[in-house]
Amino acid sequence: MRDVNVVIVGGGVMGCGIALRLAQAGAKVTVLERSIPGAEASSAAGGILAPQQEAEGPGPFLDLCLRSRGLYPDFAAELRTLSGVDVAYRPCGVLQVAHDEAGVRRLETTVGWQRDLGLRAELLGPKQARTLEPQLSPQVVAAAHFPDDHQVDNRLLTRALSMAAARVGAAFRTGYVRGVVEEQGRAVGVDLDGETLRADAVVIAAGSWSGLVQGTSLDPRVVRPARGQMVQLQTRLPLLSRVIFSDKGYVIPRADGRILAGSTLEFAGFEKQVTAEGLHRILALAMEICPALASAPVQEMWAGLRPCTDDRLPILGAGPLPGLFLATGHFRNGILLTPITAKLIAQMVLGEHTSVDLTPFRFDRFPLP
Repeated sequence: MRDVNVVIVGGGVMGCGIALRLAQAGAKVTVLERSIPGAEASSAAGGILAPQQEAEGPGPFLDLCLRSRGLYPDFAAELRTLSGVDVAYRPCGVLQVAHDEAGVRRLETTVGWQRDLGLRAELLGPKQARTLEPQLSPQVVAAAHFPDDHQVDNRLLTRALSMAAARVGAAFRTGYVRGVVEEQGRAVGVDLDGETLRADAVVIAAGSWSGLVQGTSLDPRVVRPARGQMVQLQTRLPLLSRVIFSDKGYVIPRADGRILAGSTLEFAGFEKQVTAEGLHRILALAMEICPALASAPVQEMWAGLRPCTDDRLPILGAGPLPGLFLATGHFRNGILLTPITAKLIAQMVLGEHTSVDLTPFRFDRFPLP
Protein backbone atom coordinates (compact mmCIF):
# COMPACT_ATOMS: atom_id res chain seq x y z
CA MET A 1 0.00 0.00 0.00
CA ARG A 2 2.96 2.32 -0.36
CA ASP A 3 1.33 3.94 -3.41
CA VAL A 4 -1.82 4.82 -1.45
CA ASN A 5 -3.49 8.17 -2.13
CA VAL A 6 -4.27 9.94 1.16
CA VAL A 7 -6.19 13.12 1.99
CA ILE A 8 -5.51 14.65 5.42
CA VAL A 9 -8.04 17.11 6.85
CA GLY A 10 -6.14 19.51 9.11
CA GLY A 11 -2.78 21.22 8.68
CA GLY A 12 -1.60 21.49 12.27
CA VAL A 13 1.24 19.50 13.75
CA MET A 14 -0.77 16.27 13.58
CA GLY A 15 -1.75 16.63 9.95
CA CYS A 16 1.71 17.76 8.86
CA GLY A 17 3.45 15.06 10.90
CA ILE A 18 1.29 12.32 9.41
CA ALA A 19 1.79 13.79 5.94
CA LEU A 20 5.56 13.75 6.44
CA ARG A 21 5.65 10.09 7.41
CA LEU A 22 3.26 8.98 4.67
CA ALA A 23 5.06 10.94 1.94
CA GLN A 24 8.40 9.52 3.10
CA ALA A 25 6.88 6.05 2.67
CA GLY A 26 5.90 6.80 -0.93
CA ALA A 27 2.23 7.70 -0.51
CA LYS A 28 0.59 10.50 -2.46
CA VAL A 29 -0.54 12.96 0.21
CA THR A 30 -2.70 16.09 0.14
CA VAL A 31 -3.14 18.20 3.29
CA LEU A 32 -6.27 20.34 3.48
CA GLU A 33 -6.42 23.39 5.74
CA ARG A 34 -8.87 26.30 6.07
CA SER A 35 -6.08 28.77 6.77
CA ILE A 36 -2.29 28.58 6.94
CA PRO A 37 -0.86 25.35 8.40
CA GLY A 38 -0.74 25.39 12.18
CA ALA A 39 -2.85 28.51 12.60
CA GLU A 40 -4.93 27.04 15.42
CA ALA A 41 -3.97 25.03 18.52
CA SER A 42 -0.51 24.06 17.21
CA SER A 43 0.68 27.67 17.24
CA ALA A 44 -1.21 28.59 20.41
CA ALA A 45 0.40 25.94 22.62
CA GLY A 46 3.43 26.24 24.90
CA GLY A 47 5.55 23.39 23.56
CA ILE A 48 5.97 21.56 26.87
CA LEU A 49 7.10 17.93 26.56
CA ALA A 50 6.21 16.75 30.06
CA PRO A 51 4.67 13.28 30.23
CA GLN A 52 5.93 12.78 33.78
CA GLN A 53 4.71 16.08 35.17
CA GLU A 54 1.34 15.72 33.43
CA ALA A 55 0.83 12.06 34.38
CA GLU A 56 -1.94 11.07 36.74
CA GLY A 57 -0.65 7.51 37.05
CA PRO A 58 0.76 4.53 35.17
CA GLY A 59 -1.05 3.18 32.13
CA PRO A 60 -1.23 3.10 28.33
CA PHE A 61 -1.44 6.89 28.00
CA LEU A 62 1.71 7.52 30.01
CA ASP A 63 3.46 4.80 28.00
CA LEU A 64 2.39 6.51 24.76
CA CYS A 65 3.60 9.90 25.99
CA LEU A 66 6.94 8.51 27.15
CA ARG A 67 7.47 6.83 23.78
CA SER A 68 6.80 10.10 22.01
CA ARG A 69 9.12 12.06 24.29
CA GLY A 70 11.83 9.54 23.51
CA LEU A 71 11.46 10.22 19.79
CA TYR A 72 11.97 13.97 20.12
CA PRO A 73 15.79 14.34 19.94
CA ASP A 74 15.99 12.50 16.61
CA PHE A 75 12.71 14.06 15.43
CA ALA A 76 14.02 17.59 16.02
CA ALA A 77 17.30 16.78 14.26
CA GLU A 78 15.44 15.28 11.30
CA LEU A 79 13.24 18.35 10.93
CA ARG A 80 16.26 20.62 11.02
CA THR A 81 17.84 18.61 8.19
CA LEU A 82 14.66 18.55 6.09
CA SER A 83 13.46 22.10 6.65
CA GLY A 84 16.49 24.10 7.81
CA VAL A 85 14.46 25.19 10.86
CA ASP A 86 15.81 24.58 14.36
CA VAL A 87 12.72 23.84 16.48
CA ALA A 88 14.55 24.84 19.69
CA TYR A 89 14.29 21.46 21.37
CA ARG A 90 15.66 22.01 24.88
CA PRO A 91 16.34 19.17 27.35
CA CYS A 92 15.78 21.59 30.20
CA GLY A 93 13.81 19.58 32.76
CA VAL A 94 10.61 20.52 34.58
CA LEU A 95 9.86 21.52 38.18
CA GLN A 96 6.48 21.12 39.83
CA VAL A 97 6.36 23.38 42.89
CA ALA A 98 4.23 23.17 46.01
CA HIS A 99 3.16 26.05 48.25
CA ASP A 100 1.54 24.08 51.10
CA GLU A 101 1.64 20.70 52.84
CA ALA A 102 -1.18 19.27 50.75
CA GLY A 103 0.86 20.06 47.66
CA VAL A 104 3.94 18.43 49.19
CA ARG A 105 2.01 15.22 49.81
CA ARG A 106 0.83 15.13 46.21
CA LEU A 107 4.41 15.56 45.01
CA GLU A 108 5.62 12.78 47.33
CA THR A 109 3.01 10.42 45.88
CA THR A 110 3.88 11.30 42.29
CA VAL A 111 7.61 10.98 42.77
CA GLY A 112 7.10 7.68 44.58
CA TRP A 113 5.15 5.83 41.92
CA GLN A 114 7.28 7.23 39.12
CA ARG A 115 10.49 6.09 40.79
CA ASP A 116 8.89 2.67 41.23
CA LEU A 117 8.49 2.58 37.44
CA GLY A 118 12.16 3.40 36.97
CA LEU A 119 11.55 6.99 35.87
CA ARG A 120 13.82 9.79 37.00
CA ALA A 121 12.02 12.00 39.53
CA GLU A 122 13.23 13.67 42.71
CA LEU A 123 11.54 15.47 45.59
CA LEU A 124 13.40 18.66 46.52
CA GLY A 125 13.23 20.81 49.60
CA PRO A 126 12.93 24.60 49.27
CA LYS A 127 16.69 25.24 49.40
CA GLN A 128 17.37 22.55 46.79
CA ALA A 129 14.64 23.93 44.53
CA ARG A 130 16.04 27.47 44.73
CA THR A 131 19.54 26.15 44.07
CA LEU A 132 18.21 24.99 40.70
CA GLU A 133 16.02 28.07 40.16
CA PRO A 134 17.13 31.03 42.32
CA GLN A 135 14.21 33.20 41.17
CA LEU A 136 11.56 30.89 42.60
CA SER A 137 9.19 32.46 45.09
CA PRO A 138 10.23 32.16 48.76
CA GLN A 139 6.73 30.74 49.32
CA VAL A 140 7.72 27.50 47.54
CA VAL A 141 8.06 24.79 50.20
CA ALA A 142 8.99 21.82 47.94
CA ALA A 143 9.34 20.81 44.32
CA ALA A 144 9.38 17.67 42.20
CA HIS A 145 12.14 17.62 39.60
CA PHE A 146 11.56 15.74 36.35
CA PRO A 147 14.89 16.10 34.51
CA ASP A 148 13.74 14.14 31.44
CA ASP A 149 10.73 16.36 30.71
CA HIS A 150 11.70 18.98 28.14
CA GLN A 151 10.35 21.67 25.79
CA VAL A 152 10.26 22.71 22.15
CA ASP A 153 9.22 25.95 20.45
CA ASN A 154 5.85 24.87 19.07
CA ARG A 155 5.61 27.68 16.52
CA LEU A 156 8.95 26.72 15.04
CA LEU A 157 7.89 23.07 15.15
CA THR A 158 4.73 23.87 13.21
CA ARG A 159 6.70 25.72 10.55
CA ALA A 160 9.36 23.03 10.31
CA LEU A 161 6.80 20.24 9.96
CA SER A 162 4.87 21.93 7.16
CA MET A 163 8.09 22.68 5.28
CA ALA A 164 9.47 19.17 5.81
CA ALA A 165 6.24 17.55 4.61
CA ALA A 166 6.25 19.73 1.49
CA ARG A 167 9.92 18.97 0.84
CA VAL A 168 9.26 15.23 0.74
CA GLY A 169 6.32 15.60 -1.63
CA ALA A 170 3.14 16.35 0.34
CA ALA A 171 0.79 18.80 -1.36
CA PHE A 172 -1.10 21.51 0.54
CA ARG A 173 -4.45 23.00 -0.43
CA THR A 174 -6.50 25.70 1.27
CA GLY A 175 -10.26 25.43 1.40
CA TYR A 176 -13.32 24.38 3.37
CA VAL A 177 -13.95 20.65 3.69
CA ARG A 178 -17.70 20.19 3.46
CA GLY A 179 -17.52 16.55 4.43
CA VAL A 180 -16.27 13.04 3.82
CA VAL A 181 -17.47 11.40 0.63
CA GLU A 182 -18.85 7.92 1.25
CA GLU A 183 -19.59 5.24 -1.33
CA GLN A 184 -20.89 1.77 -0.49
CA GLY A 185 -20.11 2.28 3.18
CA ARG A 186 -16.51 3.38 2.66
CA ALA A 187 -14.75 6.76 2.80
CA VAL A 188 -13.49 7.49 -0.71
CA GLY A 189 -12.48 11.14 -0.43
CA VAL A 190 -13.72 14.54 0.69
CA ASP A 191 -15.82 17.39 -0.65
CA LEU A 192 -13.56 20.46 -0.80
CA ASP A 193 -15.61 23.56 -1.63
CA GLY A 194 -17.82 21.48 -3.91
CA GLU A 195 -14.98 19.59 -5.56
CA THR A 196 -14.63 15.88 -4.83
CA LEU A 197 -11.09 14.88 -3.98
CA ARG A 198 -10.94 11.11 -4.21
CA ALA A 199 -8.58 9.14 -2.01
CA ASP A 200 -7.85 5.63 -0.81
CA ALA A 201 -7.72 6.89 2.76
CA VAL A 202 -8.97 9.98 4.60
CA VAL A 203 -7.33 11.12 7.84
CA ILE A 204 -9.21 13.52 10.11
CA ALA A 205 -6.69 15.58 12.08
CA ALA A 206 -8.73 18.76 12.47
CA GLY A 207 -8.31 19.27 16.21
CA SER A 208 -11.35 20.75 17.92
CA TRP A 209 -13.16 20.85 14.58
CA SER A 210 -12.80 17.11 13.90
CA GLY A 211 -16.31 16.23 15.01
CA LEU A 212 -17.79 18.95 12.79
CA VAL A 213 -16.55 17.36 9.57
CA GLN A 214 -19.71 15.97 7.99
CA GLY A 215 -19.82 12.31 7.04
CA THR A 216 -17.38 10.97 9.62
CA SER A 217 -20.16 9.40 11.72
CA LEU A 218 -18.29 10.85 14.71
CA ASP A 219 -20.54 12.55 17.26
CA PRO A 220 -19.52 16.24 17.47
CA ARG A 221 -19.71 16.02 21.27
CA VAL A 222 -16.91 13.43 21.42
CA VAL A 223 -14.26 16.09 20.71
CA ARG A 224 -14.97 19.57 22.02
CA PRO A 225 -12.87 22.73 22.24
CA ALA A 226 -11.20 23.68 25.52
CA ARG A 227 -9.99 27.27 25.46
CA GLY A 228 -6.56 28.02 26.87
CA GLN A 229 -5.32 31.58 27.25
CA MET A 230 -1.61 32.43 27.23
CA VAL A 231 0.59 35.46 27.91
CA GLN A 232 4.12 36.15 26.70
CA LEU A 233 6.45 38.28 28.81
CA GLN A 234 9.94 39.49 27.89
CA THR A 235 12.96 39.63 30.16
CA ARG A 236 16.39 40.97 29.26
CA LEU A 237 18.08 37.80 30.52
CA PRO A 238 16.31 34.50 31.19
CA LEU A 239 15.10 34.42 34.80
CA LEU A 240 14.48 30.67 34.75
CA SER A 241 16.15 27.64 33.21
CA ARG A 242 13.34 25.09 33.49
CA VAL A 243 9.63 24.90 32.86
CA ILE A 244 7.94 25.55 36.22
CA PHE A 245 4.50 24.22 37.10
CA SER A 246 2.29 25.00 40.06
CA ASP A 247 -1.21 23.73 40.74
CA LYS A 248 -2.52 26.86 39.00
CA GLY A 249 -0.51 26.85 35.78
CA TYR A 250 3.01 27.13 34.42
CA VAL A 251 5.75 29.37 33.09
CA ILE A 252 7.97 28.39 30.17
CA PRO A 253 11.34 30.11 29.73
CA ARG A 254 12.68 30.44 26.19
CA ALA A 255 16.41 30.82 25.62
CA ASP A 256 16.02 34.40 24.31
CA GLY A 257 14.43 35.72 27.51
CA ARG A 258 10.78 35.25 26.57
CA ILE A 259 8.55 33.77 29.25
CA LEU A 260 5.29 32.09 28.26
CA ALA A 261 2.73 31.84 31.03
CA GLY A 262 -0.50 29.88 31.04
CA SER A 263 -2.98 28.52 30.89
CA THR A 264 -6.70 28.64 31.48
CA LEU A 265 -9.07 25.73 30.91
CA GLU A 266 -12.44 26.99 29.72
CA PHE A 267 -15.28 25.33 27.88
CA ALA A 268 -16.58 28.32 25.96
CA GLY A 269 -17.37 26.71 22.63
CA PHE A 270 -15.38 28.02 19.71
CA GLU A 271 -14.86 31.49 21.21
CA LYS A 272 -11.15 32.36 21.21
CA GLN A 273 -11.21 35.73 22.96
CA VAL A 274 -8.61 36.65 25.54
CA THR A 275 -10.47 37.81 28.66
CA ALA A 276 -9.64 40.11 31.55
CA GLU A 277 -10.27 37.32 34.03
CA GLY A 278 -8.01 34.94 32.10
CA LEU A 279 -5.17 37.46 31.95
CA HIS A 280 -5.54 38.23 35.66
CA ARG A 281 -5.31 34.56 36.60
CA ILE A 282 -2.32 33.88 34.37
CA LEU A 283 -0.30 36.90 35.46
CA ALA A 284 -1.07 36.17 39.12
CA LEU A 285 0.14 32.58 38.88
CA ALA A 286 3.27 33.64 36.97
CA MET A 287 4.21 36.13 39.69
CA GLU A 288 3.38 33.59 42.39
CA ILE A 289 5.92 31.23 40.83
CA CYS A 290 8.53 33.89 40.04
CA PRO A 291 7.95 37.30 41.71
CA ALA A 292 10.61 38.98 39.52
CA LEU A 293 8.21 38.67 36.58
CA ALA A 294 6.17 41.54 38.03
CA SER A 295 8.34 44.05 36.17
CA ALA A 296 8.50 42.11 32.88
CA PRO A 297 6.77 43.78 29.91
CA VAL A 298 3.79 41.94 28.43
CA GLN A 299 4.56 41.29 24.76
CA GLU A 300 1.71 39.19 23.48
CA MET A 301 -1.45 37.41 24.56
CA TRP A 302 -3.57 34.84 22.78
CA ALA A 303 -6.01 31.97 23.16
CA GLY A 304 -6.19 28.58 21.49
CA LEU A 305 -8.72 25.75 21.35
CA ARG A 306 -7.42 22.39 22.51
CA PRO A 307 -9.34 19.31 21.31
CA CYS A 308 -10.69 17.64 24.45
CA THR A 309 -12.44 14.32 25.02
CA ASP A 310 -14.35 13.32 28.16
CA ASP A 311 -11.55 11.04 29.36
CA ARG A 312 -8.81 13.47 28.23
CA LEU A 313 -7.27 10.78 25.99
CA PRO A 314 -6.70 11.14 22.24
CA ILE A 315 -8.65 9.36 19.53
CA LEU A 316 -6.23 7.44 17.35
CA GLY A 317 -6.66 4.85 14.63
CA ALA A 318 -9.41 3.53 12.39
CA GLY A 319 -12.62 5.54 12.25
CA PRO A 320 -16.28 4.58 11.94
CA LEU A 321 -15.97 3.98 8.18
CA PRO A 322 -13.47 1.79 6.31
CA GLY A 323 -10.85 4.05 4.76
CA LEU A 324 -11.32 6.70 7.47
CA PHE A 325 -8.68 7.32 10.15
CA LEU A 326 -8.72 9.64 13.17
CA ALA A 327 -5.96 11.57 14.90
CA THR A 328 -7.57 14.05 17.26
CA GLY A 329 -8.47 14.77 20.89
CA HIS A 330 -4.88 15.26 22.06
CA PHE A 331 -5.97 17.97 24.53
CA ARG A 332 -2.90 19.37 26.39
CA ASN A 333 -0.44 16.92 24.85
CA GLY A 334 -0.64 17.60 21.13
CA ILE A 335 2.90 18.89 20.72
CA LEU A 336 4.30 16.08 22.87
CA LEU A 337 2.41 13.38 20.96
CA THR A 338 3.18 14.64 17.46
CA PRO A 339 6.01 12.24 16.54
CA ILE A 340 4.35 9.08 17.88
CA THR A 341 0.96 9.99 16.39
CA ALA A 342 2.54 10.59 12.98
CA LYS A 343 4.30 7.24 13.14
CA LEU A 344 1.29 5.22 14.29
CA ILE A 345 -1.31 6.72 11.95
CA ALA A 346 1.06 6.31 8.98
CA GLN A 347 1.56 2.67 9.93
CA MET A 348 -2.19 2.11 10.12
CA VAL A 349 -2.96 3.87 6.83
CA LEU A 350 -0.27 1.83 5.10
CA GLY A 351 -1.76 -1.40 6.44
CA GLU A 352 1.19 -2.13 8.72
CA HIS A 353 1.12 -3.49 12.25
CA THR A 354 1.22 -0.54 14.63
CA SER A 355 4.12 -0.44 17.07
CA VAL A 356 1.71 0.53 19.89
CA ASP A 357 -1.63 -1.06 20.73
CA LEU A 358 -4.19 1.62 19.91
CA THR A 359 -7.15 -0.14 21.53
CA PRO A 360 -7.30 2.28 24.52
CA PHE A 361 -7.57 5.19 22.09
CA ARG A 362 -10.30 3.91 19.76
CA PHE A 363 -13.15 6.27 18.86
CA ASP A 364 -15.82 3.77 19.93
CA ARG A 365 -14.78 3.71 23.61
CA PHE A 366 -17.38 6.42 24.17
CA PRO A 367 -21.05 5.41 24.57
CA LEU A 368 -23.32 6.17 21.65
CA PRO A 369 -25.68 9.14 22.15
